[in-house]
Amino acid sequence: MKKWGLLKKGSVSQKRLLWGGVGLGMAVVFLFFVVFPMAEEAKRMSNEIALRQRSIRRAEDFLRNRKGIEDELVRAQKRDEEIQKRLLLGETPQVGAAALQEIARKLGDKNGIVIRSFRMVEPKESVPFRKVSVQIDFNPVNNLLSVGQFINDVENHEKKLMITEMDLLVFNVRMPNNIQGSLVVTGLMNGTKAPEKGTPEKGNEKGKVGGKA
Repeated sequence: MKKWGLLKKGSVSQKRLLWGGVGLGMAVVFLFFVVFPMAEEAKRMSNEIALRQRSIRRAEDFLRNRKGIEDELVRAQKRDEEIQKRLLLGETPQVGAAALQEIARKLGDKNGIVIRSFRMVEPKESVPFRKVSVQIDFNPVNNLLSVGQFINDVENHEKKLMITEMDLLVFNVRMPNNIQGSLVVTGLMNGTKAPEKGTPEKGNEKGKVGGKA
């Protein structure tokens, strides 16, 4: 009887050990195939939610600042349009110089100044613009005020013009009513990209425009 009891007791212990091992194995399986994947998925979802929240905040910031950004773009566009209106038109310095010559001719006629000749001066780059200049020689003028008014009209023209050089000759200093000489009138055009090395820039040559008036 005692022997049978010992065998029965040992069998129960083995069963408990077996079930314990099975339970431990199931727990390990549960951890690796259920708990850990769920934790990784929760972490991934948390990161995704945080990323979306940041995107939403950026979108909200943009919407809040959108009016200011749009207003600034409109102001910048208007400034650019105003600048473009004051530039000489044309794609080459020769075209710009021809336009400059025509403006000078009209202002000379307005102020009673007979322009004898025009000569184009070599253009100069002034990023982002290009300076185009024309030297004008005018016949003797018997009214100093006419020359002064011509210079004033050039400096206050709707285009951005300026007198960059002046060489005037007064025949009688005591009575400066007879004056002649030359002026260099300069205007601005849109600049161009720098030419490739070894390639001369198109339209950047010295030359005459219009010849004699």
